[in-house]
Amino acid sequence: MDFKEGGRRFYAMVGPDNSEESWNIEDYTSISPENNFRFLSVFADTDENMQLPGTNWDVSFSAKEGITMVNVSIYSESREELERWIKMGFREGFTMALNQLVNLLQKPKP
Repeated sequence: MDFKEGGRRFYAMVGPDNSEESWNIEDYTSISPENNFRFLSVFADTDENMQLPGTNWDVSFSAKEGITMVNVSIYSESREELERWIKMGFREGFTMALNQLVNLLQKPKP
């Protein structure tokens, strides 16, 4: 992962039983430390060839009374493309990732 403007993250998404694998690229388009980052997320093959279209993500952070709020906005080229992502399990996968983050943040600090 190269977390900088113009940087890239290339990773495999593996199903719960390790039998299904797909690849994804995140190309970071904008990073404002402590406030926001944006990226294009797109499926790819194992050689990093993009399978467009993708989705544009906008992740913002704000603090209020000692609490950090995270706002994630995801933009798709079309409703059909968004529905395709949902059919592929995006909702369940993203929910699982957010729950893992909650569990991590609730662990006592060493």
